[in-house]
Amino acid sequence: MSAAPAEAVTLDNRFARELPELAVAWQAESAPDPKLLVVNEALARELGLDPDWLRSPDGVRFLIGTSLPPGATPVAQAYAGHQFGGLVPRLGDGRALLLGELVDEQGRLRDLHLKGSGATPFARGGDGLAAVGPMLREYLVSEAMHALGVPTTRSLSVVATGRPVYRETELPGAVLARVASSHLRVGSFQYAALVGDEALVRRLADHAIARHHPAAADAANPYLGLFEAVISVQARLVARWMLVGFVHGVMNTDNTTISGETIDYGPCAFLDVYDPATVFSSIDDRGRYAYGNQPAIAGWNLARFAEALLPLLADDTDRAIAVATQALQGFPGQYEAAWTAGMRTKLGFRANADIPKELIDDLLAQLIQSHIDYTSFFRTLSRAARGDTEPARGVFLDLAEFDRWLSRWRDLDPDPELMDRSNPVYIPRNHLVEQALSAAVDGDMEPFRRLLTVVTDPFTERPGLERYTEPAPESFGPYQTFCGT
Repeated sequence: MSAAPAEAVTLDNRFARELPELAVAWQAESAPDPKLLVVNEALARELGLDPDWLRSPDGVRFLIGTSLPPGATPVAQAYAGHQFGGLVPRLGDGRALLLGELVDEQGRLRDLHLKGSGATPFARGGDGLAAVGPMLREYLVSEAMHALGVPTTRSLSVVATGRPVYRETELPGAVLARVASSHLRVGSFQYAALVGDEALVRRLADHAIARHHPAAADAANPYLGLFEAVISVQARLVARWMLVGFVHGVMNTDNTTISGETIDYGPCAFLDVYDPATVFSSIDDRGRYAYGNQPAIAGWNLARFAEALLPLLADDTDRAIAVATQALQGFPGQYEAAWTAGMRTKLGFRANADIPKELIDDLLAQLIQSHIDYTSFFRTLSRAARGDTEPARGVFLDLAEFDRWLSRWRDLDPDPELMDRSNPVYIPRNHLVEQALSAAVDGDMEPFRRLLTVVTDPFTERPGLERYTEPAPESFGPYQTFCGT
């Protein structure tokens, strides 16, 4: 596919065409010296794009939005959002652009979206740019999440722009190209509702149903069907986060997708020691988005979604509130069911096995008490299922208590093969991520490439990669992440 973009790519503008009130036509800023840092060959092929063409000068310009096929209409999307609990009525894509929609090889509609492509009318005084480190972080972590089986936006490329970005210091600039089922958010509905245009909310809901939850169209009330579908996908999504020890860090309503995909990898990180109170984000000083709070925050965000949908749920406001409340009350049970099923498989049992809930609760309490590394523990536990109990036993402070738990667990005959398929060996360990990003900012991409290779095959243990399984050394200290804006 060495042809020009006009012959190589078709970008539809369905979102902008159907919802012009939520789209501002805009162009990406030019880059003085664009250089491709990383391209996702497998994803490119999935989208019908030739990786060799993407590496060409024309392809790189396509990936930063400055050379697009005829008919493409890039837009900045409008949305609102509760940020750390406070409503901001007008957020939008301040440094991002939706280039358009692609149809992938399976016939699915996928958004192609940029981050760091320059200031838009939603920039609120910001420069609209992004730095190499945060864009590579999103690439690395989103691809690791995909490999872990967590619904997520994907990363197609990171291109260094040759333009400096000024934050606390001068940093090299970059643009991320990412792919999603869509970029519809709870915040999209909040924006439409705040405009006061019920017809716009209805058209947005119809768009979301057609794109993500078509079964809702056959419900007695399609908009209630949409709400219930989003409740379900969010319950399963956050359960997956909790099961792999992922901390999003900024669960604002503008980062809560209608599709049920993880979006916006800003101050995200993975647990080392298991502790529900873990907070990594430098700006989350009250712990609103702590690891253990994520299910409750997801429910809170869904309540905000319900508020935006109220006029569509019933003609009478009181009736609409009652309908929304009843649906929302199903979220905790759906989350708990998804999380419990996942914990059963982590412990070596079928997802629907009749395993005492206290077996799970007792283990997690012991992990907290003994400050156990979350990821590595479950892999050592699979060795215990094969008879080698010492690696698991050796990390507990109260050995007698753990031995009692271990005996109860082994009596249930856990399946170590299932455990190995359910528990990753490798995650993006925070200290390794920082090392890789620091090297990349200095021009050395090799540590990033090695780490990416490891974390995108997370369940297969390989000799020589032991350093990628180890938690951060004490010298790494308390870890803080930053939004990268």
